[in-house]
Amino acid sequence: MKKILCFISVLLVQITMVFACPVCEKNQPAVLKGISHGTGPQNNWDYFIVIAAVIVVVYTLFYTVKLLIKPGEKDNNHIKRTVIN
Repeated sequence: MKKILCFISVLLVQITMVFACPVCEKNQPAVLKGISHGTGPQNNWDYFIVIAAVIVVVYTLFYTVKLLIKPGEKDNNHIKRTVIN
């Protein structure tokens, strides 16, 4: 029970550190206001880079889960057969 209470208290402390402090909130653009710390994006290229990275991550995650659930390899000579057998 002590471990669970300790974990919950640490989790609650960390949640308060996720949101931006008042100084950072003033310096953020309207889109990110209150979400993150720091100065935020310096120009429009920063938004493009982040959006491109999110697209790559979502694409990779989708195909990773898809191929883990149903790989579709049915050939008896496939390399996975050496591990399975």
